[in-house]
Order: sequence, then C-alpha cells, then structure tokens
Amino acid sequence: MSRRMRVGVIFGGRSVEHEVSLVSARSILQHLDPARYEVIPIGITRQGKWVTSSDASRLLEEGLESGRIDPCLLPGDPSAGGLVRLGNGLTPGSVSALDVVFPVVHGGHGEDGTLQGLLELADIPYVGAGVMASAVGMDKDIMKRIFREAGLPVVAFRILVRSEWEKRRPELLKELPGDLGYPCFVKPANTGSSVGITKAHDFRELELGLEQAFRYDRKAVLEAAVDAREIECSVLGNDEMVASVPGEIIPCNEFYDYEAKYLAEGSRLIIPAEIPPEVSEKVRRISVAAFRAVDGSGMARVDFFLERSTHALYLNELNTIPGFTPISMYPKLWEAGGMSYRELLDRLIALALERHADKRRCDTDFHPVREGRKS
Repeated sequence: MSRRMRVGVIFGGRSVEHEVSLVSARSILQHLDPARYEVIPIGITRQGKWVTSSDASRLLEEGLESGRIDPCLLPGDPSAGGLVRLGNGLTPGSVSALDVVFPVVHGGHGEDGTLQGLLELADIPYVGAGVMASAVGMDKDIMKRIFREAGLPVVAFRILVRSEWEKRRPELLKELPGDLGYPCFVKPANTGSSVGITKAHDFRELELGLEQAFRYDRKAVLEAAVDAREIECSVLGNDEMVASVPGEIIPCNEFYDYEAKYLAEGSRLIIPAEIPPEVSEKVRRISVAAFRAVDGSGMARVDFFLERSTHALYLNELNTIPGFTPISMYPKLWEAGGMSYRELLDRLIALALERHADKRRCDTDFHPVREGRKS
C-alpha cells in the first residue's frame, strides 16, 4: 500500500481577507480525501507568525493565536525538507516533509506572489499560479494594462498613487474623475473580496472613496461604472486550459461589495448564467485568453461586466486564489459542469505536481555547447 500524499494547507495571513481565508481553508480541509492525503494544516496569524497543529480544527476553532498551537516555519532552503516545527524555545524540532502545498491565503502576503516565491525557493510544488501571475493577478493596475495590451476589453480607468494624492489633492479634486464621469468606482489596486471598494456618485463620495482606498494600498484605481450584470467564469489547467460554464452574481447591494459577498443575505448565484449561447462562449474564450495573458496556471476565477444597454462584455479582473467557501462561485461553477468539490481539489493538486515537474526539466547549471570548427 503506497503512503498518502502529504499536503500542506496554508491559510490565514497578514491580510484584510484573513477571515475569508479561514472559511475557505475549513471547506478545503473537510473535502480533501483522507484516504489519499495526509493533511498538514499551517496557519499564519494576523501578525505573520506561522503555526501548526496535528488537529486542524484546533487551528480553526481555537484561533491561530491560541497558546496551545505549535510555532513552525517553512525555510526557503530546499534541503530543510519541508515544514519545521519549533519547540517552546524556538529551536528546530521535527520536520514534516511536504509533497505539495495548497495555499489558501487570500489577499496580500499570500495571493500576491510572496508566498509563491517562498515555495519556489523551498522547491515545493504548490497549487495555483506562479510568482509573476500571482503578482499581476493581485495588482488591478498592472493586470488591466496587460489585458489592454492583449486586446482584451476593459472599461476606462485611471491610476492614482497615494504620494501624488497627498501632494496635489486640491488640484486632483478639480480634475477627477475626468472622462470617467460619475458614477465611478474607486478601488485599492491590491486587495480582494471588494475590500476598500466604493462607488462614487459625486465629488464628495469620490474624495471619501480615495481616502478609503489609500487605507489599504499606495495605488488606487478609478474605473468607469457601467450599468451591467456581473458574470463570472472559472478556469482550470496549466498549458492546456479549460473554462467552466459562466455564472451570474445578483448582489443584494448596489454592487457586489464585501458585505454583499459574506455578511448580508440576499445575494444570489445563477448557475449557469441566463445569457445567450454566443455570449457564454465569448465569456469562456476571453477567460482563457486572460488566464494565458498573465501566464496563469492551476486555477483562476475571471470576472466580467455585461453591459445591459449595449450587451458589451468587459473583463473586470482575474483572481488567482479564488474563494473556496461553501458559497464561492469557483467550485460551484465546476460542480455545475459535473466535477465535484473533492474531484476539483484532486485535479488542482495533480496540476501543481505537473507544473513542478515541468519546471524541474529546466537546467539550473550552465554548460555551454561547444560547436566544432567548420573546416
């Protein structure tokens, strides 16, 4: 009998999406097949401390700051062999080798390429996008520029940095929102779950929205608002990518903000989205193109605006670590296509191992090819 694969599930983190990460992790831990996987739960506190426990429920139920949880670290040195558990004196203790890691750290310091960089240094396979795609997928500014360069449809937008806002605030308030007009959206460039996003209908709301956005990031995105339906699509794969059926979000608030996503009741998911077949196919095609444009791997959820009056389709953003909560769109879209939550986790782990094996085919030592002299 072969041993079970050892899977490290990393969650929590120094992010405004810390709580969402815990909910996603709880669902993943419940659905990983215990006959196939030995799960090593790894929590990151709000302060950035790494902790683990032999009992995943202890981490999730008692909280990552509980005194009865073991501190640990994941060295970037691949010779360390995996997760190092630390004793009370913070001296190295036992090592838990990891065959693959499933990162579920939404937002900064986890979804933005930083955690992926550590896992690359440690030479451990991991689920999801690599360093570059993760960083691009987190930064709405760079992401939109790449989409625009790839010829993909995005709404008009403008970028503002905090230092410019602080130096030129009176002048900027006379200029903004410029051609974008009202209403417009104001977003921190590097957050997820709609944290810090506001919709400005006038001068005063725009000013307050920028103050809110700059609480969470040094860059703010001002984006033209369109009267649109919110369509989402899931993508799965490495070099060969497939897209799910599209779904539609009907938010209980004016837009799909944090409250509408996680706190208030009334938001609805329509799966599959009630859109014409040709629009559905276009959503799927652009989703794959967007995933390819950022050099994505593993998984992503791609979000769209479908304008009501013109039926124009606009690419909003791509999420490289989408929510895995019981109500999250990413797994539900695959379930609608016949892939269960458990089967989806199996596939994501297989893709992580495939990508890692392919990357290891590249030489890390340089051996010049010496060609013989022509006579």
